Amino acid sequence: MILHFYFARRFAMTFLAITGVLFVLVVLIDAVEQARKFAQFDIGWQKILGLTLLNAPQTINLILPLIIILATISLFLSLARSSELVVTRAAGRSALRSMMAPVSVALAIGIVAVAMLNPIVAATGNRYLQLSEGYRAGGASALSISDEGLWLRQGSADGQTVIRAWRSNDDASVLYDVTFLTYDTKNGPMRRIEAGSAALHDGLWSLRNAKSWPLQQGLNAEANAQYFDTMEIPSSLTLDRIRESIGKPAAVSIYDMPAFIRQLEQAGFSTRRHEVWLQSEFARPLFLMAMVLVASAFTMRHTRFGGTGISVLAAVLLGFSLYFVRSFAQILGENGQIPVLLAAWAPAVAATLLATGLLLHAEDG
Repeated sequence: MILHFYFARRFAMTFLAITGVLFVLVVLIDAVEQARKFAQFDIGWQKILGLTLLNAPQTINLILPLIIILATISLFLSLARSSELVVTRAAGRSALRSMMAPVSVALAIGIVAVAMLNPIVAATGNRYLQLSEGYRAGGASALSISDEGLWLRQGSADGQTVIRAWRSNDDASVLYDVTFLTYDTKNGPMRRIEAGSAALHDGLWSLRNAKSWPLQQGLNAEANAQYFDTMEIPSSLTLDRIRESIGKPAAVSIYDMPAFIRQLEQAGFSTRRHEVWLQSEFARPLFLMAMVLVASAFTMRHTRFGGTGISVLAAVLLGFSLYFVRSFAQILGENGQIPVLLAAWAPAVAATLLATGLLLHAEDG
């Protein structure tokens, strides 16, 4: 038991050290990228740094399997150089038993990543989008889906427009039973428009069967209402930005995802991408365990045998290959070519079985 705690502590400390180093590198690189993206808006370095720190958790969450691989390689190379693995084997402890502690720590890291890091990434990612849209357009553009329909907000220097639609087509290009509420920056609500449908293209909302009420103080709204067969309203939104907001599962906490999926179904959107993402998050701890097994299969050997560099390269390449297969399976699942559960769980299970086989072959083959 003492030996298990020793290996677990060494692995956890190595993981934290590598995470800290990569976090600093991510912040430095992303700060330069944010400065380039917002150079024309002249927002200052304090805001650039704020955007960078908000975007960093998402990047760390994305490269977590790589961090696990590097931590495992670093741990076992260190144990091999100090001959601690030789002593462990001489004491009658097999390779698989020695792996219990690092695998358990990887499982704990995966659970923490799903339960705690995931909501943090969702919150910081949404805040990053709000601030970046505000810096670009002078007012934030936002999207929300609830039981009351689809809500959008577009902003400009002149004011804000709140848009509510009861449903949409699959690709969000047309909204149905839609309401527009326009607010002035100083005088409050200015106009309300209801339309049978609204299509977004070329920076304009194209409305059909619309009715407009003026909301200025002192006017009879119904008496001054106007009807339009077709009507156009300028928009700072684009279809790509709307689809990205709807189709970005990482922007929703794992705790809110089941309800969000139900709301998407009510609004008429496809939920397959979100279902695959949710199951992939549940499978993440198993995939991180597989990354530990993959890296250990190539590095649990004494350095006097040579070929350490090739072994490390092979471990990293195999880890990247498994990560690519996992991403490819998710894409197939999102496109409906394979079932959701198969897309989410098959790569993690296959990676675990493959890594276990490699480890058994390396130690007992």
